[in-house]
Amino acid sequence: MELHTYKDGEELSQAVAKWIADHIADTLKRQDRFAIALSGGSTPLRLHKLLAAPPYKERIDWSRLHVFWGDERAVPFEDTRNNAKMAFDSLLNFVPVPPAQIHVMRTDIPPEQSAAEYEKILHQYFVDAPGSGGVAAVQGAIAAAATSFDLVLLGMGDDGHTLSLFPGTAVIHEEQAWVKAFFLTSQDMYRITLTKTIVNRSARIAFLTTGSAKAHALREVLRGLYNPDLYPSQEIKPENGELHWFVDEAAAQEL
Repeated sequence: MELHTYKDGEELSQAVAKWIADHIADTLKRQDRFAIALSGGSTPLRLHKLLAAPPYKERIDWSRLHVFWGDERAVPFEDTRNNAKMAFDSLLNFVPVPPAQIHVMRTDIPPEQSAAEYEKILHQYFVDAPGSGGVAAVQGAIAAAATSFDLVLLGMGDDGHTLSLFPGTAVIHEEQAWVKAFFLTSQDMYRITLTKTIVNRSARIAFLTTGSAKAHALREVLRGLYNPDLYPSQEIKPENGELHWFVDEAAAQEL
């Protein structure tokens, strides 16, 4: 695990934008495409706007990106709480990713059906071949560098949750399914989420965490006893990839 600390959210976003652009460029020297899973929440907004503007808009080969999401609220796309809508409004409407390479979690069908469809898409994209380096198949076979995503961007809530892995929910411990839908009573809504099973196979995972409200949870996740039922972010542990935490000084104040 690598911890990167910055003065504030703006400095963090600037650094992460460059880090992502460099990672995409390096990866595309070795393979034909790049799979990224985006995060919801407020922290990625500034990052998205940086990536959608010069110099990163020109530096990144958007035509070779496949875009996924880590989780979604089961609300209509037009709803401001929809993670895909946020990404389109701040990034995807401004960069030339081919529409066929943008894979949203559908919210116009029942959540369980949406999760099943998304899992099918992922299995088509990532052939599950541990130890082989991975072979992906979408419109033909293309060699890939990992058995999962090239990069997963994650946030962490004040309660230590990430994706839709909330404290006390069974999905935290899911070992088989790559995507699950479930009703989150505390929010009175269905959520659709990737599970640790597929996320932990990624080549790189990056948490973006800002603000003093996250300080206690960040300390417990990184320095506390292992208790994923209370701090689900502890379950994100790449099997063979890299784990990076990008935090600002406010979030890091208790470390």
